[in-house]
Amino acid sequence: MPPRLLVAFGRRPWALAACPPAPWRPQGSRALHWAAPPDRSAPVFTRALAFGDRLALVDQHGRHTYRDLYLRSLRLARELCALRGCTSGDLGEERVSFLCANDASYVVAQWATWMSGAVAVPLCRKHPPAELEYFIQDSRSALVLAGPGFEPLLRPVAQKLDVPLLPLPPTEGDHPSAESGDNEVLPERDWRDRGAMIIYTSGTTGRPKGVLSTHHNIRAVVTGLVRAWAWSKDDVILHVLPLHHVHGVINKLLCPLWVGATCVMLPEFSPQQVWEKFLSCESPRVNVFMAVPTIYAKLMEYYDKHFTQPHVRDFVRAVCEEKIRLMVSGSAALPVPVLERWQRITGHTLLERYGMTEIGMALSNPLHATRLPGSVGTPLPGVQVRIVSESPQQDSSQYVLHAEGSEEGTQVLPGFAEKEGELLVRGPSVFREYWDRPAETRSAFTPDGWFKTGDTAVFKDGAYWIRGRTSVDIIKSGGYKISALEVERVLLGHPSITDVAVIGVPDMTWGQRVTAVVTLQDGHSLSHQELKAWARDSLAPYAVPSELLLVGELPRNQMGKVNKKDLLRHFYPGQQAPGP
Repeated sequence: MPPRLLVAFGRRPWALAACPPAPWRPQGSRALHWAAPPDRSAPVFTRALAFGDRLALVDQHGRHTYRDLYLRSLRLARELCALRGCTSGDLGEERVSFLCANDASYVVAQWATWMSGAVAVPLCRKHPPAELEYFIQDSRSALVLAGPGFEPLLRPVAQKLDVPLLPLPPTEGDHPSAESGDNEVLPERDWRDRGAMIIYTSGTTGRPKGVLSTHHNIRAVVTGLVRAWAWSKDDVILHVLPLHHVHGVINKLLCPLWVGATCVMLPEFSPQQVWEKFLSCESPRVNVFMAVPTIYAKLMEYYDKHFTQPHVRDFVRAVCEEKIRLMVSGSAALPVPVLERWQRITGHTLLERYGMTEIGMALSNPLHATRLPGSVGTPLPGVQVRIVSESPQQDSSQYVLHAEGSEEGTQVLPGFAEKEGELLVRGPSVFREYWDRPAETRSAFTPDGWFKTGDTAVFKDGAYWIRGRTSVDIIKSGGYKISALEVERVLLGHPSITDVAVIGVPDMTWGQRVTAVVTLQDGHSLSHQELKAWARDSLAPYAVPSELLLVGELPRNQMGKVNKKDLLRHFYPGQQAPGP
C-alpha cells in the first residue's frame, strides 16, 4: 500500500469543507460586463463571474478560480480576434482547433474560442500527426492553439496546412488582476443556434465525421444532467478522461463548471493517484467520479495488489460509502461482474447511462432509486426515444413503432413487449449536423426527424437495455439474432476470463458464426471445449461461441471501446463485416 495512503488512517474522518468566499463581483469603472441575457442558451463561461473566487479547477499547476479562468479566456479571445483581423469581436463560427493537456489551459482555450464567437475543435493528445492534420483540415480551422508542450507536435502540421498557430502560455502562477478586464462589454449574441463544438466520431465506418453541436445542444445536455444527477456547487469531481469526447468534455467538465463546483484534474489516469484522491482528507475532497469500464477494472487490479489487509479494505469501503455520493460508468458497455465487484469494494452500484457524440446523454439509471445492472435506465430530461423496426413494406419511408418514451414514462405498443429494435432519439440535445456532410446528415435522420442511433435496444423491466451496435454487435447466425454484448457479459463470469470481445465472423452455412476473442488470467488455460461446456448452462445453444481465440490483450481506445471491425480484419483478413 502506498505510504501516502497510510496518513489517512491516522486522521479523523474528513469534515465538510469550509464555506467558500462570497462570490467576486467586479467593482469600479473598469468592471467586466456580460451583455447577453441568460435565456439565450449562453455558454458556461457567462456564468463564471457570478462564481467569482470559488475554486473552479485544481490541476498539476495549482488552483484556479472561476474569475481566473474567465479573465485568462477573455485575454486570449481578444488575441484570437486580433490574429484574424476581426474588430467586431465575433469570428462568426470560424473553427479553432486546440490541443491542450488535462489542465486549466484546456478550459481557457475552450472558453476563449466561444468568447470570440468561434467553434471549438478539441484535438486528442494521443493522435499521430496525420490524424491531427485530418481534423484541422477537415474542420477548415482558421487557427490552431497549442497548449504548453504541444507546439513541437503541432507546428509542422500547421505549417503544412498553412494555418496560423498560437502557442498558449503556461498557466502556473498566472493570476490576472481585475485591472486586466477593463470596461469592455462583450458582444451580445443569441447563442441558441450558433455552432459551439465539433467532436469527431471514432470513424468505425470510414473517416471520422465531425459532429457539430450548437450551444443550445450543449446546454440541453448539461442542464439535463445537472437535474438528473443533482449537481451542486458543493460537488468535487475527479477528472481522468481525455478531453476530445462528450464524456470528458460535457459530463465531467462543463457540468461542474455550470453549477460552480470544483473539478480536480489529473494529467493522466493513474490508479494509485485515483485511490489517493478517493481516500485523501485534503480539501477539496472528491465526491463524484465518472469513468469507463476499463478504468474501473484497472482500479480493481490495483486494489487487489495493494489493499490486501481486511482492515484496510474495510476502511476503503467505509470512506467511499460515506464521502463519495456518485460514481458513473459510460462510453462502453459495463460488464456486470465489474459492477458487482466494484459494489463489494466501495459500496457503490455504478450508475450506467447511455449517450453518443451526436446526442449527448439520452438515458440514465436513477440517482436514488434501484439501478438495474446491465440496463441504461430511462430518458433524461428533454429527451424522447423510440424503439422501431423497418417497415415490412419495401421502399417504405416509414417504420414499425415498438415503444416510445420520455422522462414521464414509456409506452409499449400492443404485441411489442420486450421486442428488440433500433433506438431513435429526438430532443434539444441532438446535434445540428455532420460538418460539411449534408447527405450523411440527412441519412442519419428518419423522415419525421428522429436520429437513428444505429444501436439495437429493448425496453423491459421498466428500463432500456442496449444490445449493441446493429452493425457489429448483433450477430445473425442460423436465423437467430444474438447480442454480442449479452454473450460477453456471460463469458466474463468465467473464473479464468479477464476480458472478452465477441465478433460475428462471416460463414457460408450460418451467415455468421459467434467467435470469442478472450484474455485469460495469468497462469490460467482454457480450451474451446471447456468454454462450450461451461457456457451451455447460461447461453442458448446458438449463442455459445463456435470459436475461441486467445490473445494477450484486447486493443481498446481511450474510452475503453474495442473496434470490432478492426478485430475482424486482423484475425480474418479479407472478410467483410456485415452491414446494419
